[in-house]
Amino acid sequence: MKNVWEGEGFGRNLTQSRKHSGFGRCGSSKVGQRSPQWVDRESFRVKKHNHHHWLILTGIWFLAALGDRLWFALDRSIPAWDQADYLTGALNYWQALQNPQWGFGEWWTDLWLLSSKIPPGTYLVTAIVHNFFGIGGDRATLVHLFFSAILLASVYGLGKLLFNPKIGLWAAFLCVLFPGLYQVRLDFLLDYPLTATVTLSLYCLTGWKLTETAKQRKTPHPQSDITPNSSADSSKKTGDTLNIKSASPETDVREFHTISLKLFRKFCYLIRQKISNFIPKRNSRWRGNDRGNGEEKREKATGKLPLRPWIWATGFGVSFGVALMVKQTAVLFLCIPLLWVGVGTVYRRQWGRVVQLAAGVCLSALTIYPWYRTNWLLVLTGSKRATVDAAIAEGDPALNTLGAWTFYLKQLPHQISWPILMVSLLGFACAFVRYRQANRTYSPESDRPLASISRASWRWIGVFLLGSYLLCSLNINKDFRYVLPYLPVVALVVAAGLMGYDRRWGRYVRWGTATAAIAIAMANLWPTSELLAPQPGAHHAYMGAPWPHEAAIGEILETAPHLRSTLGVLPSTPGINQHNLNYYGNLANFQVYGRQVGTRNSHVRQDARSLDWFVTKTGNQGSVGEAQAAIVQRIKTGGEFQLRESWELPDGSVLELYHRQNPPVRVEAIAPPSQGRKVQLDRVSIPAQSPAGVPVSVTYQWSGDWAELRQGIVLLTWRKVGEWGETGARDRWFHDRGIGGGELRSSAPPAHAKVIDRTAMLPPGDVTPGDYTLVARYLNRNTGESYPISVPSVRLTVDPNATASPAPELDWVTQLRSLSAALPLGPDALGPVFDEIGRINQYDPIQDYLNQAQRSLEYRLQREPQNLEFAYNLALANVLRRDAKGAIEALQTVVQLDPQNPFAHAYLAFVYLYDWQPREAEIALESARALAPEQLEIQLLGGVAALMQGNLVQLWHRLQQFVPSGIQTLLFAVVIVIMVLLSAVLLWWGIKSRR
Repeated sequence: MKNVWEGEGFGRNLTQSRKHSGFGRCGSSKVGQRSPQWVDRESFRVKKHNHHHWLILTGIWFLAALGDRLWFALDRSIPAWDQADYLTGALNYWQALQNPQWGFGEWWTDLWLLSSKIPPGTYLVTAIVHNFFGIGGDRATLVHLFFSAILLASVYGLGKLLFNPKIGLWAAFLCVLFPGLYQVRLDFLLDYPLTATVTLSLYCLTGWKLTETAKQRKTPHPQSDITPNSSADSSKKTGDTLNIKSASPETDVREFHTISLKLFRKFCYLIRQKISNFIPKRNSRWRGNDRGNGEEKREKATGKLPLRPWIWATGFGVSFGVALMVKQTAVLFLCIPLLWVGVGTVYRRQWGRVVQLAAGVCLSALTIYPWYRTNWLLVLTGSKRATVDAAIAEGDPALNTLGAWTFYLKQLPHQISWPILMVSLLGFACAFVRYRQANRTYSPESDRPLASISRASWRWIGVFLLGSYLLCSLNINKDFRYVLPYLPVVALVVAAGLMGYDRRWGRYVRWGTATAAIAIAMANLWPTSELLAPQPGAHHAYMGAPWPHEAAIGEILETAPHLRSTLGVLPSTPGINQHNLNYYGNLANFQVYGRQVGTRNSHVRQDARSLDWFVTKTGNQGSVGEAQAAIVQRIKTGGEFQLRESWELPDGSVLELYHRQNPPVRVEAIAPPSQGRKVQLDRVSIPAQSPAGVPVSVTYQWSGDWAELRQGIVLLTWRKVGEWGETGARDRWFHDRGIGGGELRSSAPPAHAKVIDRTAMLPPGDVTPGDYTLVARYLNRNTGESYPISVPSVRLTVDPNATASPAPELDWVTQLRSLSAALPLGPDALGPVFDEIGRINQYDPIQDYLNQAQRSLEYRLQREPQNLEFAYNLALANVLRRDAKGAIEALQTVVQLDPQNPFAHAYLAFVYLYDWQPREAEIALESARALAPEQLEIQLLGGVAALMQGNLVQLWHRLQQFVPSGIQTLLFAVVIVIMVLLSAVLLWWGIKSRR
């Protein structure tokens, strides 16, 4: 095993020695004192060593996996913000894949909508892990075993392609020991899967680059521009192989034989190349980096295309697409290398390879297309929040400061550890000194470790590292883990430095460094019973007192076992926050959701009135705003809530769980009713009278079969007494909603139940005074079945002089309908509308109120197709559900009913653009521009439509009026300069091609 790990510096491996030396079949047994069977023995040794390499690589993976699982067995910590959020995403996809409908497009759309801002690649793989091993945080991290295998194999492959297998093995070993990598490997974060997939993509792109032939590169040497272990170019420059004059006068007989052997190998190589150009060989295996003109002639003769470049290009396309499905930042690491090889291929006019690379990119586009097409708008709008807003909140350095460009350089020693970094740098220094000494006097190749690696390999690594560093530094939001995908390539460089020591004592340096790195890792991961402040590279296993998350969720389920509950989380610390409480609530059959509320003073009153459960914490409150203290005070002293339970936390503070004393929804099991499965309305409680335009408290009592209650939407119409025909808008109002607010959910539901639903309705401000009574109808949201519901005697008098009675918060469907009334007013009214919708979405984490509104409004609009209010309400509900098809149909109805409103046409055009239908959007915008030609938003939508159609002239025509004249002049000058330069390049290219 020693010769696998301990080579002589960067000495060429056996495969390349046979490949480029010309020795072997053309060689004589007398030359170099080798027997005729030397080639077969060396080939066997190469295969044996490759087999050993994979065994060692598997051993590294197994030992790392064993250590990781031992760490998880000891650790009792709680996932923090991002970790818990990602775990919840994986859990959502696991739930969605329990009942797949592969042949239905709507199911696929709903699947991609489960994660609107974060690509779901890691979630999908983790969902498969959940299917095999069950759900839970520790089980979810089993997915890292899969990504570790990808990472180690890819790093080893890169090292083998660019350097030699020994460096690849050491780089893979270092990837296990780097603090930056094992820290994220022990957390459920997207950065580790991203690191693995980016490294795999780079490996495939490098492999494709190596398939470039000598004729394609227009160079005399048959090696690729990036040749593993190639020393021909460096040897020719340093004069250590063919230039005998560079040898020392004291050259002995052994050195003479060595030089003679190299001359003979070179001669045999040239003869073999000449013969291979004319004598094709059957059943030959040709490696991409050993292809010459003879192989090209054989390809022309046989008419077969080489498969190896296509395989590499296909691998790159798939892996790059998968990397983009893990996290969008994969493009920061791979775009520069991709542009580098792309521009170089076009420059050398290698059109066949251009097609290969383009096919790989198209394959990546096909991989990411479904999710990005569905969520492209939220990806773009969410980028500002994830970068600029987060950077400002975290105090990251601005781009115009030196700290922004040196931030990750300062993090590098913590990511790979100081001992490894310093020993590697010292190894490069030693190798450089020996290299300079070897240039003055002839030395064996093992004494010149840097000479055996081609400059092209270093250049390719430099392109990747420098491009990745600059683009990541250009991102204003910075974090320790955002640059981890370039650490595997750093591991290759570090491994090269470790191999640069003298062979006599280099192995001791390498294994001593590895031992020190293992000791550092154990110190950083050693279990502790205390909560320690986070440090760079440290991730101790916590073995202290357990956290009470499961107990808090259990208390909620015991109190409300048949309801879906939303827990208002007021503190925000790594141990207690909305994300980890939400995750533990989702583990309990998705019955409890955690949401952070009380973040704005204007929402404190509504937050406190809208939720039934809250958790507070003594001591450090974490990253919260000024409004948090106000809502905590209201919860504790307002009289609406009572303390349900409290737990002491490991940090010495106390977690307190509060529950509303009079919850709005209660569920009780009952005996089977005599009327069968149908839902009944047993009682309606309302005040005797109320003024118009204010919320009115109302309590409905429903009973029936559990499935019917859970799937039911009740269409409630309050009509003026005596008006049973066609009534106007001033003689009725609606209170459509799901039974129990749509919150019925249970792991062990009763067969039949009674639901007491206390809520509030809103008579319009212009409703006609008088007596009103209720008409009810049941609608099954799944089957579409509907039937009338018998209503007990109930009457409400609307009197302008009446005194308003206290009422709870309006249900979410009623609030949505009230907000949609502002849509005809245009963009100026949309800001407050979406601000309120964001608040409501916190109270209903799964946004089921949108489904309730959509189903009920579709039913009503079918029976009243001329009702403009219904059409606007349905359009808003479908837009919020991101149902493009349904929103387009609703807005087409709006345009027919309100043709003189330019904003109606603009809304329709916007949804067309969202659904990638720019031509239809342009038609809608023509009507909007005719009604409001000066409206800024309409002109901007026109510019976007022109851009999506590729019409740059129309884009400029639409947007130039909004661009200052000075900027227009500057842009015009830049375009002229670019056109002149492009013309000059094309002219030069044409002249060169003609010559």
